[in-house]
Amino acid sequence: MSWALGLCGSQQNPAAELGSWNQTWWMDLPGFTSCFQSTVAVWIPCIYLWVSFPFYYLYLQKNCRGYIRMSALFKAKMILGFALLVLHISTISYLLWEANQGVSQALGLIISPTIQLATMILVVFLIQMERMKGIQSSGILMVFWLLSLFSSLLSFSFKMHHALKGGFKEQPFHHLSLYIYFVLVLSQLVLCCFTDPSPFFSKVSNDSNPCPESGASFVSKITFWWFARLIWKGYWTPLQPEDLWSLAKENSSEEIIAKMKDAWDKHCPRTEQITKSVTFKRRQTERGNADETAVLLQQEGSKSKELLKSFWTVFGTYFLLGTLCLVTCDVFLFLVPKTLSLFLDFINDQEAPSWIGYFYAAAMFLLACLQTLFEQRYMYMCFILGMRLKTAITGLVYRKILVLSNAAKKSTSVGEIVNLVSVDVQKLMDLVIYFNGTWLAPIRIIICFVFLWQLLGPSALTAVIVFLVLLPLNFLISKKRSQLQEAQIKYKDSRARLTSTILSDMKVLKLHGWEKNFISKVLGIRTQELQVLKMSQFLFSASLASFQSSTFLISFIIFAVYTLSDRTNVLDAKKAFVSLTLVNILNTAHSFIPFSINAVVQAKVSINRLATFLSLEELDQTQVDIDSSDHNPNCIVVTNGTFRWCRGSCPCLNRINLTIPQGSLCAVVGQVGAGKSSLLSALLGELQRIEGSVVMKGTIAFVPQTSWIQNASVEDNVLFGKKMERTWYNQVVKACALQPDIDSFPAGSQTEIGEKGINLSGGQKQRLSLARAVYTKASIYLLDDPFSAVDAPVGQYIFNQVLGPNGLLKEKTRVLVTNTIHVLPKVDNIIVIVNGEVSEMGSWQELVQKQGTFADFLRTHNTEEKEEQDLQITAGHPADAGNIKMIPTTPVTHSETPGKMGEPLAKRDHYKPTDEKGIRPKAEDEKQETGRVKISVYLMYLRTAGSLFWAYIVLLFACQQVFSFCRGYWLSLWANDPVSNGTQPHTQLRVGVFFLLGFTQAVGKFGSVAAVFLAGIVASRRLFQQLLLDVLRSPMIFFEQTPSGNLLNRFSKEMDAIDSIIPDKLKSLLGFLLNLLEIYIVIVVATPIVLVAILPLSALYVAFQVFFVTTSCQLKRLEAASRSPIYSNISETFDGSSLIHAYRAQQRFIFQNDVRVDENHRVSFPAVVADRWLATNIEFLGNTIVLFAALLAVVYKPHLSPGMVGFSISCALQLACPFYSV
Repeated sequence: MSWALGLCGSQQNPAAELGSWNQTWWMDLPGFTSCFQSTVAVWIPCIYLWVSFPFYYLYLQKNCRGYIRMSALFKAKMILGFALLVLHISTISYLLWEANQGVSQALGLIISPTIQLATMILVVFLIQMERMKGIQSSGILMVFWLLSLFSSLLSFSFKMHHALKGGFKEQPFHHLSLYIYFVLVLSQLVLCCFTDPSPFFSKVSNDSNPCPESGASFVSKITFWWFARLIWKGYWTPLQPEDLWSLAKENSSEEIIAKMKDAWDKHCPRTEQITKSVTFKRRQTERGNADETAVLLQQEGSKSKELLKSFWTVFGTYFLLGTLCLVTCDVFLFLVPKTLSLFLDFINDQEAPSWIGYFYAAAMFLLACLQTLFEQRYMYMCFILGMRLKTAITGLVYRKILVLSNAAKKSTSVGEIVNLVSVDVQKLMDLVIYFNGTWLAPIRIIICFVFLWQLLGPSALTAVIVFLVLLPLNFLISKKRSQLQEAQIKYKDSRARLTSTILSDMKVLKLHGWEKNFISKVLGIRTQELQVLKMSQFLFSASLASFQSSTFLISFIIFAVYTLSDRTNVLDAKKAFVSLTLVNILNTAHSFIPFSINAVVQAKVSINRLATFLSLEELDQTQVDIDSSDHNPNCIVVTNGTFRWCRGSCPCLNRINLTIPQGSLCAVVGQVGAGKSSLLSALLGELQRIEGSVVMKGTIAFVPQTSWIQNASVEDNVLFGKKMERTWYNQVVKACALQPDIDSFPAGSQTEIGEKGINLSGGQKQRLSLARAVYTKASIYLLDDPFSAVDAPVGQYIFNQVLGPNGLLKEKTRVLVTNTIHVLPKVDNIIVIVNGEVSEMGSWQELVQKQGTFADFLRTHNTEEKEEQDLQITAGHPADAGNIKMIPTTPVTHSETPGKMGEPLAKRDHYKPTDEKGIRPKAEDEKQETGRVKISVYLMYLRTAGSLFWAYIVLLFACQQVFSFCRGYWLSLWANDPVSNGTQPHTQLRVGVFFLLGFTQAVGKFGSVAAVFLAGIVASRRLFQQLLLDVLRSPMIFFEQTPSGNLLNRFSKEMDAIDSIIPDKLKSLLGFLLNLLEIYIVIVVATPIVLVAILPLSALYVAFQVFFVTTSCQLKRLEAASRSPIYSNISETFDGSSLIHAYRAQQRFIFQNDVRVDENHRVSFPAVVADRWLATNIEFLGNTIVLFAALLAVVYKPHLSPGMVGFSISCALQLACPFYSV
């Protein structure tokens, strides 16, 4: 230790070593040498800050949050910082003065204050820089001051002890300087617990309700206590969406999608889009349920690697930071059993100083708390990353929908796209959590075996036998369960299809009195489904029992081989309970591997699906040229145009030559399938142009043959994103014959139409679609048979008021596809399409006189009309007769009101208001409960299965938990067996009873779990039957006022929850609750006085749970309500993408979708934080109980056996899981 002598002492003072273990450890009071206190202890915080500084500096340079004014807190920090600078300068000056006076000074005594001085200059610089960069609370400096406090605490305690012996008079300056330093460091640490005011020019400065996380202190951030205010508010008042905070800028769609789109375009340019048609293929066992999604198989040319690269470019750094937190968590995870091992050594050593036990108890508590902080931070970062991933994918998919080519649209469907942004996104979110398990879990297993080898030698490797037995067993069970689940899905699909048919044809069913027959059919399918579910649940119970018993099996084999292979192998408390703790870690890591592998496999499939969809062929935006000149009198010019729907298909339009002057009305006629609609698609740029050119001048409005209606109000559908011009709006509504219907609506033009215009008739949809087009005031109007769904008088009225020579659009260019003969004489030009070619073009008189294909078309059309009328009269339908009488014999004039032309919606469709204001709610709106689920709901469910049955289940759970307690207690007795001649007596008896207790517990576990699942099936059968009977016996008005989607949701997804999820949750609740009770009993039996700590901590635990459950339930309901509009909007956009493209409204729809996604994440973010808040605080409570159990074990050490202490502490270390899970 010559370097230490040169640093801390001299040849005349060789005792000044860097450290002495005997002086530090084996003393009644711990102590460190003055050299260690002056050098190593001082350097540790300084080294930490200097190592962190480069990374932190780069972070501050890249992340400016604004500018913080010079607050009182900042001034206090700077004053203390400068005071520390002055103190270190004074110390250096004093040491130099002493050296000048001939006092021998060690080199380390001068180096340390110099390093501290340089570090304090860095601290002052960082305090100022953080203010300039908008950092309200510094984590880096918080840790530095904490380390500095611990460092100075060593010297402070030594100096105080020295001063009490009269040493103050010998070195008054050193004593005073150290006391002042300690107070200043403590003051800085306290100030770091507070936050500066919000910065100016911040990204969140304009938010009306910013997230409090940005302004929380470092301690509040890592413990999630900034969330406590919302928990408190949610408990006392029902939460509303406006109570939740704005979404942070870095989590918003605007920020994330822009980065993701740039990365995707970089790795997969548009020139590499897949040009061939790609089809979605479904597995036969995965139909009809969003959870069993259709799989988009990977196609040749899929860009999955490019998509992964894009994800990594955008999210890689954040993911690595989360991984670093997990690795750090694992370090503390393995330090806990090592500390437990040392603690049990202390308990076994009756001569060890008490302070060592207190030190180990505090160390276990600190390590467990640090493990909690890093684990919960990792989970938080995973969920945030998953949220960002969902935003990015949803944004890319939605933008892709708007540019899909016709061939690509035909290759997919709405349901499959919704699965991409729901099921497949969820798979990727799961991957974020589980991916690290693929490489970290094997490392955990290896470390566990290394530690077990150190404790038990080669016998530790016998644990592999359990894995070799359980893995094939679970594989066979999983394979059989997979087959049963496939069969169950088939029955579920059959039931869902039959239920959907019943609900959609309820009028017919009730008219014929078929309710009993269909009830029998549905219940028959349901019985078969539940039989398969019962077999699957029994297999799952066996798998679960084998997994939960694996800890016992591994420990039994290890202990049996270790003790029986050599009689001199003694199983003491340290070996028994430290091994048990390691086996728990080993078992958790082992169980994590299948989940991780499954997550990777499923995510790979999802990435392939996403990449294939994002690589589908897009519309060519150059198909139509835009003419912006004012000199061209023609609005539409097609020159020698040949078009096809997709690559590889035959042309659908050939040699098209058109010139349509500005302001003209041009009709396009032809037989069905001749190519009329294809011509409009070509003008819209939706067909692939093989040759020729298309030139359009001005804006375009499009009225499709099949009306596309948004789930919004009548007014919003007409405006379609435009500003309200009341006069023009009223003119449009009147001209399109909508005013009588609007007057009959319960809320007028504010009436909600419903999804896909479900509350409107076909004619009303068509007129609304036309009104939307007219209101835009476009230059060109493309109308695809707008009179097909309206009555003839209404069609004549609309033509006169809107399209005709005196209509609202008389000065606009109009291209009208129609087979309505009576309007053709009034158009300027007629284009006749035959087999995809322009056969004739001209005015009515010219084409009639020509006696060509147009004349043939007229003769054919007249013949078909006469045959249809004869058919209707022969059939003698009363409804048709009524319709015939309604048609006037004279032409409709301007004075005729459209209200006389047919019944309004209120009469035809039984459209009724549902609230006092008369505004019909949207189809997806449902009554939403507030607060936590009522206890009466749980009691109703339990009574449905049978109260006696549940009493029997509770008894089973209690019995198996008693055997669990007895097994652990027996192990503690085994560990306490006295050692005689290097051996323990009754080893074979101990091994046999240990196995018998563990085996009995395993059987009890299987029986209790199977009983819960059986009770769940009984309750599910009865609840489904009651639901089916109640629904089918309801009057027709119930089905008219209740959206079928809500009823289907009850029969499908919510019944799924009753079948599987609720029994599983009840099983977990009973298991964890009794496990928690067992742990309490073990700790109390070991040290009864611990009840003084357990009771208030348990009361606090109950308070946390009560507050959390109430708020969490509300947040989950709000999140579910905000999720549905995203999927509805995707469905709506997919159906109307052609119209959106025609109106050039893509950016508005993209913005609206981004707002919906942000709103969903604004609600889901608090739900994520609520889980982390609860987990962190609950685990802290569990760690506190571990601390008290360990401290009291030290206090009552003479009265406790090592085995009982090991049993107590090892159980207490497992408190976190049941604490949180309950």
